[in-house]
Amino acid sequence: MHKTESLLSIALPAAVEAGKEILRIYNSNYETSFKDDNSPLTTADLAAHRIIAERLSETQLPLLSEEGKDIPYADRKNWELWWLVDPLDGTREFIKRNGEFTVNIALMSGNQPVAGVIYLPVKSLLYFGSAETGSYRLVQKENLPETVSLKELMIRGNRLPFSETLNGIKVLASRSHGNAETDAFIEELQKNHPHLDLMNAGSSYKFCLLAEGSATHYPRFGPTMEWDIAAGIAILQHAGGQIFTWPGRETPCFNKPELLNPWFVALGKGISLDSHTGY
Repeated sequence: MHKTESLLSIALPAAVEAGKEILRIYNSNYETSFKDDNSPLTTADLAAHRIIAERLSETQLPLLSEEGKDIPYADRKNWELWWLVDPLDGTREFIKRNGEFTVNIALMSGNQPVAGVIYLPVKSLLYFGSAETGSYRLVQKENLPETVSLKELMIRGNRLPFSETLNGIKVLASRSHGNAETDAFIEELQKNHPHLDLMNAGSSYKFCLLAEGSATHYPRFGPTMEWDIAAGIAILQHAGGQIFTWPGRETPCFNKPELLNPWFVALGKGISLDSHTGY
């Protein structure tokens, strides 16, 4: 088995187990506090982090997580193969109880994601992608064995993007983080596509919708962190989609001294930005 595949077989059960614990807390009384940047933190974030860190420790690879992010750049700048994790992406969606929160685990090689796992606990949807497997979606209601057969999951799942052709332009916007710059981008698209559909979605689920072919564009002109997007990028790219920074149109780079991402635009398979906008 290729090394990436063997590592994915460990990350997939970790994501599902963390998701099940998040769901247990979601359906009970839980505590919410706030970090220094005023972003919310729940007991679910911390519980998911502990599960994932423990499960991935057997790989003996370095791990950078939103809930364990205080690793000096000098210590991590030369990492070759490593994990980038958001134990609960969409904490605001969790608190709002709209179900659109995810567990994100990305396998990184240098400064790029090479494989990704995203799990939506409320929907029991498991997404994963790598160069060796392609990208898939399946329904996964129960915990997985500690290591799992990727071939079995691929047989049970659906290859992304789905075969159905998407009609029209469907633009994804953040459910909790809209702004004037995003509105202007969408207005520009509407000049050529007056009947475009606007879809609101939370967390890294937006990358999954692009990978499925359920949406075409995801502009994000506001702050995100590296762990918010790495797993989604891997799944999207191995489903034929693409992402680039905005307005520079460069490949996003990871494991930077500052972990804040630049603005970006992500596109589904077969979508060319230049053919849909006057930018």
